[in-house]
Order: sequence, then C-alpha cells, then structure tokens
Amino acid sequence: MYKALLKFIFIPLWFGFLVLPFMGIKGAISLALVILCGKIIFLKLARLKAVGCLKKLVESVSASLKKTDALIGRNHLFINLTILASLIILPFFLNNYYIDVLTLAGLYAVLALGLNISVGLAGLLDLGYIAFYAIGAYTYALLSTKVGISFWLALPIGGLFAACVGFILGIITLRLRGDYLAIVTLGFIHIVHLILNNWDSLTGGPNGILGIARPSLMSFKFNQPIHFYYLILTIATITMIVITRLNNSRIGRAWIAMREDEIAAEAMGIDTTRMKCLAFSLGAFWAGLAGVFFAGKFAFVSPESFTFFESVFVLAMVVLGGMGSIPGAAIGAIILIILPEALRGFASYRMLIFGAALVAMMVFRPQGLIGSPRRRVELHPEDEKIYVQEMQSLYETEKQ
Repeated sequence: MYKALLKFIFIPLWFGFLVLPFMGIKGAISLALVILCGKIIFLKLARLKAVGCLKKLVESVSASLKKTDALIGRNHLFINLTILASLIILPFFLNNYYIDVLTLAGLYAVLALGLNISVGLAGLLDLGYIAFYAIGAYTYALLSTKVGISFWLALPIGGLFAACVGFILGIITLRLRGDYLAIVTLGFIHIVHLILNNWDSLTGGPNGILGIARPSLMSFKFNQPIHFYYLILTIATITMIVITRLNNSRIGRAWIAMREDEIAAEAMGIDTTRMKCLAFSLGAFWAGLAGVFFAGKFAFVSPESFTFFESVFVLAMVVLGGMGSIPGAAIGAIILIILPEALRGFASYRMLIFGAALVAMMVFRPQGLIGSPRRRVELHPEDEKIYVQEMQSLYETEKQ
C-alpha cells in the first residue's frame, strides 16, 4: 500500500522539486497539489469510462486527418503555392521584430533541411553539423573583409567549401556507425571551435570578424529586416525544392535503404561509401549557404555563435518535425524558433514550459509531427517472377 501511494505522488513531487528554484516553496507546493488533483480527476474519469470516449474522439480526429492528408496529396502543388504566396504577403502585416523572428526561423529551416539529409534520410547521426555552418560564415567573412568578394559570389563558394569539408569528414567516418559516428562528429565541432577561437591572425579569435559587407544588388543595399526575410525565403524555397527532388530520386531511395539496413543496401548493390560521402557533402553545402547568409545579415561572426548547443538545437528541429520528412524539418525549425518567443511573456517559466512541451511531444508522438512515410517498393510482374524463382532455387540449394 505504501509503495502504491509513493508511486502515485512521485510525479507531483518531482515536478514540484523541478520548479522549486523558480517558484519558491509555496509555488512548488501549489504546482504539486494541482498535478496531484489532476491525477485524481483523471482516475475518476477513467473509472467512468470517459477515457474510452476520449479515445474514440481521438480516433475520429485521426481518421479526418488521414482524409485531409489524402486531399493534400491530390492538391499538393496548389497548397504549396498558397503557402508560398501567404509567406510573401505576411511581412506587410508585421513589424520589424516579428519579421526578424521569421527570418531567423527561415535560417534554421535551411539548417534543419540540410541536417535532415544526413540524419533523417541517410541515417548518419551528425552532432557536429553546426561546424559546416561556421565554415560557411567564416568563409564569407574572410572573403569580404580581406579580398572584397561580394555576397552573391561568396554564397556558392561558402557552400562548396563546406561541402568539401563534409566530403572529407565522410571519408574519415566511412567505417563508423551509430554512437561511434556521433562521437567523431562531436570531436569535429570541437576542433573547428578551437581553431576559430585560437587562430587570431585569421579568424580574429574570440573577438570574431567585424565589418562584413551586407548583400547588395547594383545600387540597392539589403539593410532592412524585410529584405533579409525575402532573401532567406528564396534560399529556403530553393532548398526544399532541391532536397525534395533528391529525396524522390534514386539517390534518395539509396539513402533510405542505407538508413534502414546498411548491410542489406550493400547486398543490393548500393555503393554505401559514395552515398555516405554524398550525404555529408550535400548536408554541409546547405549549412554553408546558411552560414554565408548569417554573416551577411549580421555583418559580424564570432565562435560563440557556433557552439555544440546549436547542433543539438538543429537536431531537435529535425526530430520534432519527423526524421526523414522534408516539410517536417521546416515545421520543426519554425516551431522551435517561434514558440520560445511566443512564451516570452512568461519570463522565467517559458523555458520550463518549452521543455515540458518537447518531452510530451516525444512521449506521445515519437515519430515527430510529420513522420517520414514508409516507401513501398513495387516490382514489375516479370521481375517478381524472377525474384521468386531465384529465392526458391537458393532455398533448394541450402536445403541440399
């Protein structure tokens, strides 16, 4: 009986302990009592079979969502164009602060889409992804301040240089999987961060690089938040189109096969070495583009903008949206940027609410907001007959 009672009050006591530094003793006790009352009410409703009614309601909502997904599938192009038109018109109804928040959300959406290539599609856990972001930003900072190259020329250069570094990292980590790969990429970001901090003559050390030129077109200069909003919207749109095309190509199918079972993918003739290097390179390319945009917008870069926490933050966006889902990565980035700003009025409690929402999301929907659909491979009837005959002959051979 005592064990059951302790188990019943454990969760309220735990939440009370967590909020104790923020709310004080009275506030912590009040929150624990509220949670305890909520559990009691839930148990009472369960006895009244109200939970069964709620389950039926959830099932009906899920059925309606499936119908909505089918409708979206039939009108995919129209819906995408409607969303794009809405995003184009939206800044005219917002002030500069909200436009800046949306610009930041677009920047992280590009980062999340790039990381989704290696983590979501290819299944390569990259904890040092933000290092490519730093490489792109510092590439443009150095080209702008020391050589005088324009933003538009530095944009592909920064992306390609980051892609080259990603290719090298892919070669180094060819034989590594899972946790070992994560540890190597974690070491990679620390190496990059140490270089940025200590190579004073090139990177400026902890002080960073100032005076980076902002983008300009002829006599028109980008100096207003709305200008950078439309620039990142263009980059994010191109990113989504290119990655969607890649996902629907043979390369995308090879990545997904490698993610599901690397040994089986090799047995089916997929060159996993080339696919791994390609995933690292393409993911790093988009991070490099985002880094160039970051340097051009803020006209300043420093090592403190490219920490391990940023890598974890971008990875959380991919996981929240749904690993392998291209729209999910973008939606996850938008939510994780806008939600803390929306909770800013709660001051000290906003990060607590934000963290609790993430935990609840991972508990009740671990596949993410928009889970990556499983692809069903359909064989041609003749190919299916040949496949069945080969399997039968192989079985007979092993039996003998």
